[in-house]
Amino acid sequence: MEELQPEARPATPPPPENPSVTPAAVPPAASSENPAPPPPGTHRPGWSVAVTLLLLAALSAALVPTVRHPGYFTDPGGLTSWYVAVWVLFGAAALALRRVPGRYVTPLVLAGALAVAAAGLAGPPLTSTDSFRYAWDGRVQAAGISPYDHAPADPALRGLRDDWLFPRTAAECAGQDRVAVEPGVCTRINRPTVHTVYPPVAEAYFAVVHRISPPGVRHKAFQTGGALLALGVTGALLLVQRRRADPRTVAYWAWCPAVAVEAVGNAHVDVLAVLLSVAALGVVVRRRALGGALFGLAVAAKLLPAVLLPGALAGVRRWRDAAALLLPAAAVVGLTYLPYVLASRSSVFGYLGGYAEEEGYEDPGAGGRYALLRLVLPDSWSVPAVAVGVLAVVAYVWRRGDPLRPWSGALLVTGTAFLLTTPGYSWYALLLIALVALDGRAEWLGVAVAGAAAYVSGRALGGATVEVAYGLAGAAVLAGWAVRRRAGARDGEGGRPGRVGRAQPMWKESP
Repeated sequence: MEELQPEARPATPPPPENPSVTPAAVPPAASSENPAPPPPGTHRPGWSVAVTLLLLAALSAALVPTVRHPGYFTDPGGLTSWYVAVWVLFGAAALALRRVPGRYVTPLVLAGALAVAAAGLAGPPLTSTDSFRYAWDGRVQAAGISPYDHAPADPALRGLRDDWLFPRTAAECAGQDRVAVEPGVCTRINRPTVHTVYPPVAEAYFAVVHRISPPGVRHKAFQTGGALLALGVTGALLLVQRRRADPRTVAYWAWCPAVAVEAVGNAHVDVLAVLLSVAALGVVVRRRALGGALFGLAVAAKLLPAVLLPGALAGVRRWRDAAALLLPAAAVVGLTYLPYVLASRSSVFGYLGGYAEEEGYEDPGAGGRYALLRLVLPDSWSVPAVAVGVLAVVAYVWRRGDPLRPWSGALLVTGTAFLLTTPGYSWYALLLIALVALDGRAEWLGVAVAGAAAYVSGRALGGATVEVAYGLAGAAVLAGWAVRRRAGARDGEGGRPGRVGRAQPMWKESP
């Protein structure tokens, strides 16, 4: 059979038929020196950067009146409106960042982190009084007294009181967040008749801030500490993500309104635990003993980071590998408690049991906890249902999780625990926000929004706020999972980010 030969082509292209068109009018080929113009309908890099900067400026400007708004008790509806505005601007800025060229991403993330932290410093704590307890515990320790031995209202500590934490005038004691301790004396500290609830690393932080702060700075000391820690979390997230060419998801933490309001404005110590947790997740894959020690410090700063351990154990099959993580964590927790145990006459667990009971975790019918489960189950079944649900997710993460991405499993366990327990304090979600920044599944940010709605908006919108807010957050998570699964099936990949084909040891080298 005769083979078909390709048609011969001339060596040089024929001259153009239109003599008015010259070779100089033909656009040159794209190269590194002469990049191709952007496709029709797309923005040039300068426009995307400018739009992102404009949205960041609007977000920072809107955060200032948000943190200054005094309406937690008197105008929760107005405060909710500001919350909605800053979260919408945050979402728009994060979306705009997706179109920014990679070389501009890290500078924009850092600039936004600075602006958001600065906005959080614009006013005093107005939606939480926890930082006043921090200041008191630091002062007590500076006097050589264990913070676990006396409640703030104890007459034995009268000599440590001042007019800031213990106002004496009728006008200053008229606020709704003031608590009377003696005739003519009130305090800004919440629960002044019970011992502290904070673990030892948190107490050490309170003591350090008190010792290095100039006299008279009052709430600014812990707000400044919160801002520095929040910026430290941003830096740690960028370091963990340094192997990725495009660390845009760090903006989920750096620009988040909850960081300005709760980590900086209200100065919650949770941000210290978040920093230690991110550091632990960043090193645990290669240095399990160091990762375990950092997890121990995080747990000893705020007990919540214990929920991250299943993610760190994803894919582990050997007991010695698990022990290499868990034993250093337990040892660090014990060592941090030891000095306070030796120095205290009272329990170093303080009001922890009473706090759990007060918040409704022991009695499901007493508050807004387990709100979604109580829609479909009797109240008495809620706690067992939470245990079963969390254990099932832990088993799934241990069996199918990605050992190289421990934060993915940690996000799934933490987010599930939040949806099942429906906590009423918005600052608890700071840990979850950092996990979203590591993992990238932005749909889980809805849980943080639900926490803010439960804490602030419930006062204006009524009793069903918790159920509606967390229900919508759960629906968003399911929708995100379905979209990712469908996209993964279309691309021939698994539906879960970072999924590995089969379980494998998490670590390959010795401690």
